[in-house]
Amino acid sequence: MRAGMKPWHAVCTGCAYEQAALEPVINDPHAHANMDEAERETALRAIRQENFAEILQHLATLVAPGGRLLDVGCAHGWFLEAASNQYQVLGIEPDEAVAGRTSARGLPVRCGFFPNVLADDERFDVIVFNDVLEHIPDVRAAVDACHRHLNPNGVLVLNLPNSGGFFYRLSKVLARAGVAGPFERLWQKDLPSPHVHYFNPANLSRLIERHGFRSERAFQLPAIRANGLYERIHYVNRNRLTASVQYLGVAGTLPFLKLFPSDIVVGMYRKK
Repeated sequence: MRAGMKPWHAVCTGCAYEQAALEPVINDPHAHANMDEAERETALRAIRQENFAEILQHLATLVAPGGRLLDVGCAHGWFLEAASNQYQVLGIEPDEAVAGRTSARGLPVRCGFFPNVLADDERFDVIVFNDVLEHIPDVRAAVDACHRHLNPNGVLVLNLPNSGGFFYRLSKVLARAGVAGPFERLWQKDLPSPHVHYFNPANLSRLIERHGFRSERAFQLPAIRANGLYERIHYVNRNRLTASVQYLGVAGTLPFLKLFPSDIVVGMYRKK
């Protein structure tokens, strides 16, 4: 590993994997002081629901309906709701407040960390990490636990940021020019659960395949969609006028963004 863009950032010279020495403090009440979880939920709902629907379309071709599905880091339960039409679902959520709200809506959620809240003999046909794996410090142990808790021929679904994506690469250019805000925001620095890893499709697949899986499918998802875009911008920029101007600017670039690598990649891996 070599030193990266910041003192807390490092990059593998061999495979371009990136890591951060940032500490998750999910249930520290002081860490949530700068976050409004309700507004964050509103900002993310539309794009997450559209992307989840696309993931489930792919998953349906690999795993028959009726199997058991585990959603690790299920947050507000949007994937659980969508997947419950096809599978028997269970969610795990480490954020106590978020888990409580999701459970109160009648969704099956266990509060705690994966795999600690599972019994040794619990098995699933699908285990899903939606924007979660990049937050887990010991990613190798997490992948090993997935292998243990999957049934034979079970499928692991990883939906996560892409270090080769347009916006992430742009943030690094800006950071080199002295504008570090976008780079730190993409790492979720100073948030309760920052990113501690950044993968690209190639180094991600090499890692997962070393732990007893074979790659079944890989695809990209849009990092930005028109639906819900204003809410995402307004969540970051509270001034309605400037948020509206930013919305118009970003919305105008959407057709051109399709020409570049997306900042979201999905890999589906089958247990050997």
